[in-house]
Amino acid sequence: MWALSAYIKPYRKFVLLGPLFMIMEVFFDLLQPRLAAHIVNFGVVERDFGVIEKTAFIMAAVALLSLATGVGCNLFASRASQNFGADIREALFTKVQSFSFENLEHFKSGSLITRMTSDVVQVQNLVQILLQGLVRAPSLLVGSVIMAMLMNLRLGLILLGTLVILVAVLFVLIRYSSPLFAQVQTKLDALNTRIQENVAGIRVVKAFARSDFEKRRFREVNRDYTNRSIQAARMIALNSPIVTLIMNACLVIILLYGGRSVSFGSVQVGDMIAFVNYVLQALASLLMVSGLLMNVTQANVSAKRIDEVLTAQPHMTDPATSSVAAVAARHVKLEDVSFSYGGSSAPKELAVRNIDIEAKRGDTIAIIGATGSGKSTLVQLIPRLYDVTSGSIRIDGTDIRDIPLAELRRSIGMILQESFLFTGTIRDNLAFGKPDATQEEIEEAARIAQAHDFIAKLPEGYGTKLGQKGVNLSGGQKQRIAIARALLIKPPIIIMDDSMSALDLGTERRLRTALERLTKDAVTFLIAQRISTVVGAQRIVVMDEGAVAGSGTHDELMRSCDVYQDIYRSQFGNQEVSHVGRQFHSNH
Repeated sequence: MWALSAYIKPYRKFVLLGPLFMIMEVFFDLLQPRLAAHIVNFGVVERDFGVIEKTAFIMAAVALLSLATGVGCNLFASRASQNFGADIREALFTKVQSFSFENLEHFKSGSLITRMTSDVVQVQNLVQILLQGLVRAPSLLVGSVIMAMLMNLRLGLILLGTLVILVAVLFVLIRYSSPLFAQVQTKLDALNTRIQENVAGIRVVKAFARSDFEKRRFREVNRDYTNRSIQAARMIALNSPIVTLIMNACLVIILLYGGRSVSFGSVQVGDMIAFVNYVLQALASLLMVSGLLMNVTQANVSAKRIDEVLTAQPHMTDPATSSVAAVAARHVKLEDVSFSYGGSSAPKELAVRNIDIEAKRGDTIAIIGATGSGKSTLVQLIPRLYDVTSGSIRIDGTDIRDIPLAELRRSIGMILQESFLFTGTIRDNLAFGKPDATQEEIEEAARIAQAHDFIAKLPEGYGTKLGQKGVNLSGGQKQRIAIARALLIKPPIIIMDDSMSALDLGTERRLRTALERLTKDAVTFLIAQRISTVVGAQRIVVMDEGAVAGSGTHDELMRSCDVYQDIYRSQFGNQEVSHVGRQFHSNH
């Protein structure tokens, strides 16, 4: 928890006022048994109604003051704890935004969600409890013992000995419960990951009629989480009964000894009543302390998990200094580029290896190959979604690792294989990369992407609300919106990662024609499965098992590259590619 203390500092005023009000409440609560003893000893026993009336009025006033100070403490504690939790959630979200893909793969999305929700709630609740109970419980416990010992030393020593035994018992319970709380949160990570995965892939589950299989898988992780939670709950459940048992035994001994003292006249009845009240207060405060210690143990596990995220260093960082003001992208060069998802620790498992590609403004570099050949992996290195394992990528002679990430990525319009759309309007999604875009700019990009016509036919046009991931659009419509989103920023580098796969041939042909004007002023990297899509590129790179199997124009590859010829025959047999296909991205 100490690692998160910086997030409570902005609210130190509430942190100070809350315990201060609680100390006042404890003081008033400790007065009540003494006042009750005064009523019994000097009012009831002496039959003096004036003493009873006067003392009762004082007790009522003390009770009201206790109420007011308790409410004040709760208000200040709530302000501090809620703002503390909100700041941590924001810090976690901000940190996650700075993570590279390697960081995200390390933590897993389900675990990050757990840390930003359940773990934050744990530490937030602990702050609330600490500001209320950290002062109240120990103060009331210590105060009750002191007041009891002042009233009768021998009876007080019995109470003190009981507390020593209870502290030892609590230490054992906490020692064994702490590892269980850590395991519970880990199992919750797995549960959230399973839920998230199933909800995201629910269409696949239904399409393959695998609901029963998914139910079984969920039942396993859910039962695993439940069993571990029950184990932790057992430790918590032992806490209150053990404390109550020991304290009740203490109370019985005190009543037996104290009752005998009263009968012999060595202890007044009122003092005995007050002493029992102090014992009950000590019991209540000790139960509070034991619960507080359990909460601290549980929240400490969550705090460590939160701190792991906050202190994690992004694998990919901006250069310390950079002289690059803006990326013109007149020239892009990939030089001996190799990459492994395991980084330098797994150099033998290269996803792409020894890639050399060079392109200048106006060029279209098409990349084609079988599934798993490394096409998408290669283009993800250009905007530094991953860093190269070896080699370099240079834009206008500058290594991309020396260019600020934000500046680099603003200069690249990337259209990914999965057309991910956010909840919101179509306009919001189109203007995602350029929030200040005018309606005219948005519509122009949509026209180029062949999306304007179907958007205009929607009841609310560009103001149409999209469901999660654009669920209320077809695959082709989502793909065209994703293309328009990338084109709107008019980037000097365009990466189209199989972004026409969901389009029919007619729409694709119109899109290619509309793109010709735009790509004259850009470096374009085009990944595609269809030869008709790449045939007009200035250069076609054929990839096979992570390496370049051939490079050149369509005609050159048809003469020299076996892999390209196999792809051609699988799509066209012995036919020629259409004239329209040959014109794609031609600058002539």
